[in-house]
Order: sequence, then structure tokens, then C-alpha cells
Amino acid sequence: MKRISILLTGVLAGALSAAAVATAAGAPATARTSAAAKVQLRHTKIGSILTSSTGLTLYMFTHDHGSENSCLKIHNCPKFWPAVETSGTPVAGPGVRASLLGTIKIAGGARQVTYAGHPLYTFSEDEPGETGYVGASSFGGVWEALSASGHPVK
Repeated sequence: MKRISILLTGVLAGALSAAAVATAAGAPATARTSAAAKVQLRHTKIGSILTSSTGLTLYMFTHDHGSENSCLKIHNCPKFWPAVETSGTPVAGPGVRASLLGTIKIAGGARQVTYAGHPLYTFSEDEPGETGYVGASSFGGVWEALSASGHPVK
């Protein structure tokens, strides 16, 4: 029993060290998923908005030009506003228009989910169901939630 505890402690310490090194090295945060990302529609106090499968608000960035992720070019932006990435074709939940879902290629060959041509992001400090950062102004633009039609919800 003691060996198992020591082994688990060693594994946990190694994982925490690796995470600390990645953070210290400035590795950008991402909203990665090992499967196809699912975009859902959730009713909130500001209206019906797009969310991740875990209930995190999905944001568009007004500083983006077309379907280009401008956040990646701004120091520390990806740390706070990670791209929603997918390893497959994004899936539309009930009320979400599959025809508006897409992807763009970003740094390192990753695929970022788009909706109505807008690259999608989460906010690193959000909790599921939170909308307090909708309309936040940072990194040269405004972070807006999107409706099922692909327009900002204000």
C-alpha cells in the first residue's frame, strides 16, 4: 500500500512540474478537445448563446479580420482567450446551425472552430454558464457571445 502511495505521489509531482514548465515557458492555453468539438445553444440571462459542450460561453473577437485568429499575434492574448480547437468536424447541438460551423487552420497545424465565419474562443477564467465577460474590451477588441444566427448578443 505504501508503494502505491509513493508512486502516485511521484506521478502527481511529475505532472505538476510539467504543467509548471509549460506555463513558465509561455505555452498558450487552448480549449482543446480530443474529439470533435460540440457547439451548443444555451439560454442565459443575456439570451440564447453558443456554448461549449461543458457550458462555457463561446466568444468572437471583434479584432479578428475575416476568419483569421488575430489573438494569436497579440502577446498574452491566447493565455486568456484560448482558441476552441477540434480534432474533427465540429458538431452542432440542438438549435445550432451546422451549416454555420467550420474550422480554420492555426499555428502548429491545429484546427480552430468557427461559427458564421467567426473564430471561436473561451475565456480562461470563465465557469460554465458565466456571461460576465461578454462585451469585455481587451487586446484591441471586444469579446462578444454569439447567437444561433451568428450575430453578437449584447
